[in-house]
Amino acid sequence: MTKNYYAEIDGKQIAYHSATEFLVQVGYKTGSYKTNYRVVGDFAKAWFLFRCINVGRGYKKRLVMPNGTLRPVLARVIS
Repeated sequence: MTKNYYAEIDGKQIAYHSATEFLVQVGYKTGSYKTNYRVVGDFAKAWFLFRCINVGRGYKKRLVMPNGTLRPVLARVIS
């Protein structure tokens, strides 16, 4: 049985459970994203990993919840 959890990102509330997958992805400005970290069920750890990646000079990063809502991208930073 899975337990539901709730978190808030930039004023938007998201719901997830212990089996939800979070992907932290990094890419170059015109290229596609590559998954660097995969976290299951722990949003706090995924958010920490996303915030710890330093992007600069044409790189981009995003936090994705692929099995979530219609808009799976939770956060994105482009430099």
